[in-house]
Amino acid sequence: MKPTPETLQRLKEIAGEKGYVDAEADMAPHLAERRELFRGRAAAVLKPASVEEVSAIMKVAHEAGVHVVPQGGNTGLVGGQVPDGSGDEIVLSLARMNRVRAVDTENNTLTVDAGVTLAAAQEAAREVDRLFPLSLASEGSCQIGGNLATNAGGTQVLRYGNARDLVLGLEVVLANGEIWNGLTGLRKDNTGYDLRHLFMGSEGTLGIITGAVLKLFPRPQSVETAFAAVPGVEAAVKLLRIADGLSGGLVSTFELVPRIGIEFVTAHVEGASDPLPDPSPWYVLVEMTAGTKAAGLPETMEAALAEGLEQGLVTDAVVAQSETQRADFWRLRESLSDVQREEGGSIKHDVSVPVSRMADFIARASEAVSARLPGVRPVPFGHIGDGNVHFNLSQPLSSDMGADKAAFLARWDEMNAIVHDIVREMGGSISAEHGVGQLKRDEIAATKSSVEMEMMRALKQALDPKGVLNPGKVV
Repeated sequence: MKPTPETLQRLKEIAGEKGYVDAEADMAPHLAERRELFRGRAAAVLKPASVEEVSAIMKVAHEAGVHVVPQGGNTGLVGGQVPDGSGDEIVLSLARMNRVRAVDTENNTLTVDAGVTLAAAQEAAREVDRLFPLSLASEGSCQIGGNLATNAGGTQVLRYGNARDLVLGLEVVLANGEIWNGLTGLRKDNTGYDLRHLFMGSEGTLGIITGAVLKLFPRPQSVETAFAAVPGVEAAVKLLRIADGLSGGLVSTFELVPRIGIEFVTAHVEGASDPLPDPSPWYVLVEMTAGTKAAGLPETMEAALAEGLEQGLVTDAVVAQSETQRADFWRLRESLSDVQREEGGSIKHDVSVPVSRMADFIARASEAVSARLPGVRPVPFGHIGDGNVHFNLSQPLSSDMGADKAAFLARWDEMNAIVHDIVREMGGSISAEHGVGQLKRDEIAATKSSVEMEMMRALKQALDPKGVLNPGKVV
């Protein structure tokens, strides 16, 4: 429902002058996502400074039937944080709620507002010699609330799990403005339903996360990083099992990088260089961490690479000898997403399959999209250790093969259908870590059973019967 002038005035009084934005130029950064796939309009952008203000805003919105779109750092990639084009919705940004509320080193917990950036949470942990292991390329701007609402993954899921595995308690404002204070630091609480998991991954459709108790871990004192050339994806998976077995589960990162990715990064990122003298079709970035230098990680990494060489799984490798060299390896991996825009249009897929089927998936999907669009350039990369691959497609180079960017991007749904059909056939997921949002809302019904969809709709109806929270997203 379109908010009346009276409703907008009530909301302005709650948020205050600093927390109420209605000028088009000032609202603009909140109305489009970074890839420009989704752009909307809004009646206003609200920036509350406390959970009480969020509660008061939702009470007014619920009473008036006004739609509210929760937004964190606006780094999402599926349009879940973007309003529709009506201009009637309210964007509720958590950016001003950026306090670190408490640190408990005995319990290994960090309690934060939802608007704290991921980098700030990492730094708060580092200041007390602890680790908060969630790590994303956008960590300087993405916010904890958005990380949890989308169940973010990142580069250390293999060792520490997804965002939902890193949270003990939540504070959530419900659609009617009621506040659920579930900010517990307990690791064991077997008293009924675990409500926090309803909201993690719900993308703001069931409630607005305003605070969280995060798990902390011992800060690694020993880090060993290697960049290895492998002949194929199957070899990479076998190397993962060798490294994980020899280290006793100390592999924290195992990232797959294709040769085309190295070529993109070295061509467009100043100072980036190929770590190895000879090109290889595939590479892996491997990192092991331990709480003590006595863990013998250098010897373990050397043993894993030596075993890989002996079995023909590794053709060459280099181990970082300094923090600078380690950072250079990571820059190659972390630049892969953004650098693709320099090569023209890029059609994205964020999918997962069982690790054992990763090689088969990449081969089949690459063959299928190339058969449909000759000259298309597959760029599969990512978190092979947990089965999540970003199977992206860069537009062809030749003009007679669809190199026009707009024409290429117009085939997004066509390419998605090809790739996602293979994913479903392999028992995988069409959204491994980016969420559903608007981009995949209509497609998840083909992946989930009718029973699952009914359950999801029942939860939405129970917690948001008026449908005021982030409508048109997820379900």
